Amino acid sequence: MSLFMLIKTVVVTAILLLLVVIGVNNSAPVDFNLPPLISTGVQKPAALMYFGFFAVGLLTGALLSFGTSKPKES
Repeated sequence: MSLFMLIKTVVVTAILLLLVVIGVNNSAPVDFNLPPLISTGVQKPAALMYFGFFAVGLLTGALLSFGTSKPKES
């Protein structure tokens, strides 16, 4: 395992731990409004919102990283 892969694993684990801590400590419902896409407001627990935003960011980052491989040098 390379050092870069180890650092990435530690960072992702720390972010997931932060997500768990946020989820445990923020269980009160919050309002979420997005008028162009959702006509009525959504009221869900804050932890669920954090998880959703994290998932959207993770998927966006994964999609943006596709196709950026460096050409192999011979």
